[in-house]
Amino acid sequence: MAYDVALFSGGPMPDDGQEIKRGRKFDQVLEGAREVFLRDGFDGASVDDIARAAGVSKATLYSYFPDKRLLFMEVARSECQAQADMATAQIDPRLPIRDVLLFAGEQMIAIMSQTFNQRMYRMCVAESERFPEIGRQFYECGPGLVRDRIAFFLRKYVEKGDLVIVDFDLAAEQFALLCKVDLMDRCLFKLETTYSNAEITRVVEGAVDMFLARYGRRA
Repeated sequence: MAYDVALFSGGPMPDDGQEIKRGRKFDQVLEGAREVFLRDGFDGASVDDIARAAGVSKATLYSYFPDKRLLFMEVARSECQAQADMATAQIDPRLPIRDVLLFAGEQMIAIMSQTFNQRMYRMCVAESERFPEIGRQFYECGPGLVRDRIAFFLRKYVEKGDLVIVDFDLAAEQFALLCKVDLMDRCLFKLETTYSNAEITRVVEGAVDMFLARYGRRA
């Protein structure tokens, strides 16, 4: 029917007032959508395929997500949040700042190297031209979330006197970008999708050394 086509064919975006509704099969729907989006992309994902992969009716799917944009962004948001929470939980702020930065850098590269993250990143960038809201929301739940998590720990080490930082957002973004030098471009252009331990160590140690040279407390 026309309703199906408008919502799941890349047609006009719905009104901003539409909201996600949660229920017993919410996670089931997300997992099915995750599978279909990765296989078929944003435009290629259909309501029938997502409902079939999730094992739910189309009515159930619509009751949770009134449009494809909301479903697509919830898949990205939930994955980014889970990965950020897992990485953050492993950081011990009692360790020296260098150790914490090395660990954070290695985690960022590990996350960047995952197939799901690479494909979701490409899809969000591609769809941002037509649907700027997708780009904005992905930035907030992806790069923006990483910046905020890094800035949170940087503040702790400034309070302890190990770092000297005035603009925490800028410092956090600088560190994140330093950890992606060379590897990010090779990843996005599909030159390589995995890296040796030596390559990761080279990039992360270089990022940490440069960051501490700029922001580390001097005797």
